[in-house]
Amino acid sequence: MATTQETTRLPRRLDDVPGWFPVLDQVLFDWFLGRQEAVGMRGDLLEVGVYMGKSAIFTGRHLRPGESFTVCDLFEGDAPDDANRAESTKSYSKLTRRLFEENYLAFHDELPRVLQGPSSVVPAEVPPRSCRFVHVDASHLYEHVHGDIGAAHDLLLPDGIVVLDDFRSEHTPGVSIATWEAVLNRGLSPVCISTQKLYGTWGDPGPVQEELIEMARGRTDCHLSMQEAAGHRIIRLKSKRMEVPEFPLSRYADVPDAPEAPEPAPAPAAPVVARRRSRVRRVAVDLLPPVLTRALRKAMR
Repeated sequence: MATTQETTRLPRRLDDVPGWFPVLDQVLFDWFLGRQEAVGMRGDLLEVGVYMGKSAIFTGRHLRPGESFTVCDLFEGDAPDDANRAESTKSYSKLTRRLFEENYLAFHDELPRVLQGPSSVVPAEVPPRSCRFVHVDASHLYEHVHGDIGAAHDLLLPDGIVVLDDFRSEHTPGVSIATWEAVLNRGLSPVCISTQKLYGTWGDPGPVQEELIEMARGRTDCHLSMQEAAGHRIIRLKSKRMEVPEFPLSRYADVPDAPEAPEPAPAPAAPVVARRRSRVRRVAVDLLPPVLTRALRKAMR
């Protein structure tokens, strides 16, 4: 995430919710979560850093009975240190918990469990080895991302999926360092990368990668390539004019917009012009000799 966006009205569709959630990542979220459900994997969902709720709304659609969905964000709360405070003030000054909750409830009947505070509160609030899917999109500062990745490791089930946002953006070097450090030194295996996110696991990436390759090869709107790096097979995916996945409209889809106030009518200009012309004529007449003045005044009556 880079700059603050503001919501102006209750959303009718997911794209109306401000946020940074590219179409390819919507497709991948849908695929990873759907695959887990298809193989019978059960577990909770977690999102760290929600902004206005776009990806959380999408993820919440995959919540099944008996599972829980937890989200965590500072919202308008106090940051834990000066660097994080400066980051929040610059990029997320308009974010409030109320805006997130209004957006989420436009698409769902119930809110997820909301933790308002820094991401460091998550390990004490979410049981270890309870999550099948964790999306990390909070602070971009190295120290915080390092901690968030460690928390994801402890909270995920053995074959769970962690998604790390902004791992390759030029304005988030802290995320890049923490991400590749986890790959090289902390046992994280990349499953695939998109333009914006890295999808990884601390389990065996082989089976899910094979299924992912098959899925990508079966699509005409997805460019697929693979590289080997430091002993890891990295699948690279890129959108080729992908269509957004189908997603239900919000409860406000049929609510008409409030009528806009009519533009005030401009004041007529003609009387001003007429007065100016009359003033010019009077000045011109007053400058003439008396004989001609009387004649012209008589002609203008």
